[in-house]
Amino acid sequence: MPYITTTDGTEIFYKDWGTGQPIIFSHGWPLNSDAWDVELRLAADNGFRAIAHDRRGHGRSSQSWLGNDMDTYAADLAELVDALNLKDIILVGHSTGGGEVVRFAAQHGAGRVAKIATAGAVPPVMVKSETNPEGTPIEVFDGLRANVLADRSQFFKDLSEAFFGINKGSGISQGQRDQFWRLGMQMSLKGAYDCIKAFSETDFTEDLKALDVPIFIAHGGDDQIVPIAAAAEKTIKLVKNGTLKVYPGAPHGIAGAYQQELDKDLLEFWQS
Repeated sequence: MPYITTTDGTEIFYKDWGTGQPIIFSHGWPLNSDAWDVELRLAADNGFRAIAHDRRGHGRSSQSWLGNDMDTYAADLAELVDALNLKDIILVGHSTGGGEVVRFAAQHGAGRVAKIATAGAVPPVMVKSETNPEGTPIEVFDGLRANVLADRSQFFKDLSEAFFGINKGSGISQGQRDQFWRLGMQMSLKGAYDCIKAFSETDFTEDLKALDVPIFIAHGGDDQIVPIAAAAEKTIKLVKNGTLKVYPGAPHGIAGAYQQELDKDLLEFWQS
């Protein structure tokens, strides 16, 4: 299996399918690159080079003790891009991965990035504050941390219900829920715990303002994990060249009818 080794010795696993203009896919928490397999094939089948990595602490990458933060995630992605000598890149990020690709593009992507697509992404900032009253209270994220430490196996089983909107009648299969649990359990405990702070408290406001490439911002209208009012609805006001599409009734997790519609829109955006 292909890996790169970063400057701090962390091994980053990645998939590399097809040939053509590169598209890099960045996954959400607590998943890994397997979550993008359908989209990887879609890209490769349509003349693109599809690349997806497991973030450090996730999947098959090193379970590093340090570096489970957004700056390091973006730096790891930059090292992958350097190692593969990628140019004219399309970035695609879901949830935490949306934050990763935005930070990478703003801080490492000058002259490298052609366009960006996000889905259910965490920017600008998730946690509630005086300046972000629409955000999620810190107590919610403290609860995530407590559950990860107490019984993350059962917690991931339970979390899949809201993640895929099953409690709202989304009709997502038990197999999808089982896959969510399987990928989540491949994470290190340290990575799972630390990444909660990374995705909830990192402020991407200045990163979004710095972007000058086209960005397609997709968000489920019934996203229970990353509420749209504090995320996509604010992001679209910060970027220079953005398009926002809300998928009515869609959850956070990319599956079912939402996945089918989103994938059609992603392909159109890649080919535009």
